[in-house]
Amino acid sequence: MPKRFRLTRRFPVAMTEDGYRNLTRFAAEAGLDEGEALSFLFENFDSVTDTDALNHRLRLFNSELEARKR
Repeated sequence: MPKRFRLTRRFPVAMTEDGYRNLTRFAAEAGLDEGEALSFLFENFDSVTDTDALNHRLRLFNSELEARKR
């Protein structure tokens, strides 16, 4: 039985311009709106990420985070 799609949570999100551009591009290519695209990505997180690359990118992002906040 398919899961019923309904928005159960709303939360404020801070996102970089590059991140938002990538999200809107992905959503448009997939025929989804941004919220549906985020739901898809997080529901399928393990299968759409490369664990080794994710850990490396996360370390890089965290090292630059304070500078991005200014």
